[in-house]
Amino acid sequence: MSLAAEVLAAAKARGVMIATAESCTGGMVAAALTDIPGSSAVVERGFVTYTNAAKTEMLGVRPETLAAHGAVSEEVAREMAEGALVYSHATLAVAITGIAGPGGSEFKPEGRVCFGLAQAGAQTNVETVEFGAPGRDKVRSAARDHALGLLLRALG
Repeated sequence: MSLAAEVLAAAKARGVMIATAESCTGGMVAAALTDIPGSSAVVERGFVTYTNAAKTEMLGVRPETLAAHGAVSEEVAREMAEGALVYSHATLAVAITGIAGPGGSEFKPEGRVCFGLAQAGAQTNVETVEFGAPGRDKVRSAARDHALGLLLRALG
């Protein structure tokens, strides 16, 4: 069983609806989940918020947070995940914002991805993973799989 299928089975068993808020993955988490028949019982919606304006307009990320920390930050990942809950009917949301590459900077290198996981009635968890610079496709795939793993652990 694929990781996405495991997430769907666990969420369905617990009556949990999921929302995704994605930047650098461009909807890959939502696509992995919705590739599986029956996913509509679990996937409430997905937000692809690639620009800062989209993060602000669709998820309520505060411009002050973006200005102070930049889009690739745990602070923004937190607000993205929490916003996905606010602007959906889901009870569990995962957010991803990062630098898939090529490029990056000394302060925010290629392969840095920040994740947020928000659940109704629980504290939001955030973390940063440094995937290195294996190339854009590999960073995006690794970020997708990491987000699915976060969802699965939250449902465990």
